Amino acid sequence: MNSTSCSAESENRRPAVTALPEKPQGSPARRRVLVIDDEVSISDTIVYCLESEGFSARACALGSEALALAREEPFDLLVLDVGLPDMSGFEVCRRLRETTPVPIIFLTARASEVDRVVGLEIGGDDYLVKPFSPRELSARARAVLRRCGVAVAGGDAPSRAGAFEVDEAKCSIRYRGQALKLSRYEFRLLRLLAKHPGRVFSRAQLMDHAWEEPEASMERTVDSHIKALRAKLREIAPDADMIQTHRGMGYSLSEEA
Repeated sequence: MNSTSCSAESENRRPAVTALPEKPQGSPARRRVLVIDDEVSISDTIVYCLESEGFSARACALGSEALALAREEPFDLLVLDVGLPDMSGFEVCRRLRETTPVPIIFLTARASEVDRVVGLEIGGDDYLVKPFSPRELSARARAVLRRCGVAVAGGDAPSRAGAFEVDEAKCSIRYRGQALKLSRYEFRLLRLLAKHPGRVFSRAQLMDHAWEEPEASMERTVDSHIKALRAKLREIAPDADMIQTHRGMGYSLSEEA
């Protein structure tokens, strides 16, 4: 069982990434991916893997460098190691979520449920435990991008729903002409409600739509995101009550939107 090892660690340790794929003859539209991992052998392998699968990828080793790059360049996806030398990947994610909903896949050597839940709750879109195969990472990257609407080449024109304008390609929503600063989950929740004004969605339905692994979250989490959405909408229109609560049933967006 001598599979190619993609880690520069000692022979006594398991490789973090296994079995490189062969490069295909041709690439689809290239999506930009930033890989943040301080182990050069791992980040180089991930970059090679993603490039071979048609992505455009680059790497950095520090959380602070990743934050600076994310401010300067438009990335479609981040592959983020939890254990960075200058700050945790969770902290990098928290800071990114203040300004951008860019999808994030966490990498970690820790497989505990607590770490997984924390990563998803603070805004991560997927969670991959080392060691992993390059094919699995590529598949997860494509799945995350599909969920976020990023993989559509060229992007569709923004759609209008009353006072809301939803731009799927940019993962952004405007309300009464003003751009909303939304987290990943807030965007997904409001997008669903805006597409179906007046329809009541249960908490379970909202979780199934917005979270990759809804079973890892609590229904109370939906309430906290709805509360945050209401506050952001009222900053623009203080007298409007756009998101309505239906006790014992769930939430809906006002048909007068």
